[in-house]
Amino acid sequence: MSEGAAGAPLRVIVADDQRVVREGLTLMLELIEGIEPVGAAADGEEALAMVAAELPDVVLMDLRMPRLDGIEATRRLAETHPRVGVVALTTYADDETVVAALQAGARGYLTKDAGAEQIQSAVERVAAGEAAIDPAVQRQLLTAVRRGEDSPPPPDDELPDGLTPREAEVLELIAAGLSNGEIADRLVVSAATVKSHVNHLFAKIGARDRAQAVAYAYQHELVAPSDP
Repeated sequence: MSEGAAGAPLRVIVADDQRVVREGLTLMLELIEGIEPVGAAADGEEALAMVAAELPDVVLMDLRMPRLDGIEATRRLAETHPRVGVVALTTYADDETVVAALQAGARGYLTKDAGAEQIQSAVERVAAGEAAIDPAVQRQLLTAVRRGEDSPPPPDDELPDGLTPREAEVLELIAAGLSNGEIADRLVVSAATVKSHVNHLFAKIGARDRAQAVAYAYQHELVAPSDP
């Protein structure tokens, strides 16, 4: 069940320039227990104004909108309302926009044909500060970051940026979508130990959040791509 602070529903704003998409997503969100749609914006400017007025937990943000696109709106939200999570919406798993949205601060990525369960999961994970990446988008992200590489990957016995083998293992599990608690269970260690590893590896790789850590893991070939 989706819940925000003190058991309140997670508050969500939908931003998309296509009316049918806005209304369809809003109706879908209304049917999901524990999620409350609190606004629908037609462009990035409206989305920023609604966020300032409503202070939602999550924004479902289309990346291609008039006046102010979703990428720039996401970048501004990361600066002005860093606690508001952004789930980027793409019509196609487009390399350019996905990577740009990641760099702007989005923590989740969904294609617009995502179902209610995928949307609910993405909203919940992003509201909790985790990454939520559609498998189709994840494969395109891997392709894009590899395409931008100018140098060969490090030798198998040399981890980048001073990562320890355990930190690399934790990073791989983050990229697989596991929460800190799930990682602790998998590695048979305490949640506090996992949190310490996460903090250390984030500092070493310069990641602001789990979504950026996922991109780093793929870029440095620390994790294998998802199967189609």
